[in-house]
Amino acid sequence: MADKAITIRTRKFMTNRLLSRKQFVIDVLHPGRANVSKAELKEKLARMYDVRDANAIFVFKFRTHFGGGKSTGFGLIYDSVESAKKFEPKYRLIRVIN
Repeated sequence: MADKAITIRTRKFMTNRLLSRKQFVIDVLHPGRANVSKAELKEKLARMYDVRDANAIFVFKFRTHFGGGKSTGFGLIYDSVESAKKFEPKYRLIRVIN
């Protein structure tokens, strides 16, 4: 099932220098699939934005639209894992960083 194509679009892209991150809304088109895993999204975002460490990427608040095929959520890409540890809430760090 993971071999079906997905399309990732980012909108409302903003570079937040104060928090050392890029933040955006993610639209994921996944026809024929129930949803897309966060790990797969992080992997594709890392390739799109040339991120060295995938632990600096946080995706959350995903909602699948009625009828399936499209999901929308938020994404944050920190400049480094250290700045992510400094600014991210503890519960989100526990979910992402082992």
